[in-house]
Amino acid sequence: MTNVVAIIPARAGSKGIVGKNLISICGKPLIAWSIRQALEAERIDSVWVSSDGDEILKTARMFGAQAIKRPASLSTDTATSESAWIQAIDYIEETLDKKIDIVVGMQATSPVREKKDLNEAIELFCNGSYDSLLSVSEIEDFFVWEEKDGNFRPVNYDYRNRKPRQLIEKRYRENGSFYLFRPSIIRKHQNRLGGKIGKYVMDFYKMFQIDNLRDVKLCEVIMKGYGLDNS
Repeated sequence: MTNVVAIIPARAGSKGIVGKNLISICGKPLIAWSIRQALEAERIDSVWVSSDGDEILKTARMFGAQAIKRPASLSTDTATSESAWIQAIDYIEETLDKKIDIVVGMQATSPVREKKDLNEAIELFCNGSYDSLLSVSEIEDFFVWEEKDGNFRPVNYDYRNRKPRQLIEKRYRENGSFYLFRPSIIRKHQNRLGGKIGKYVMDFYKMFQIDNLRDVKLCEVIMKGYGLDNS
């Protein structure tokens, strides 16, 4: 049997929004949405929240996740999510006395997702024999311009030879909603991505996340509009 665990890093400190991981989104604390989605995903065996904040850990337990107290050395502004995931993996394997096969590393600030995204990504990961996988959104008709040395010019296309839409090569944006990886990969590379890398393409509207107060209203509108506030 494959042991799949979801690990949600959630620091107490936040520069953009004070107490961001506990801010109310559609009537629930922000972190609760990731916990709920992971708990409802049939392919996930257990859900864990790693945090240095007691209130976050208390809230995580309230919504059904298991809590991991993150040491202060891994909770600074310069600490990486990788360091938190590795510490959490070690803690979980020691606590359960069982090896983890796949980690679903979820971003608490990305509430616009469904349990089916997680289930389908895990199935894709297993069927494709991937070592790591990232969630992405397809970029459509995305033409980038830059201003350099006083000139305004295109970066990724030639405006004098504009291709028909159907001939434009597909491109993808890493949306940060979640990552799948094997513990051996993140331990070896100190990176969530490595080995054979796959992608899970999410609906475009699921790319939005909470970085500032404007994002709160936007994500609420999206979640209510697509019925995700009742998922």
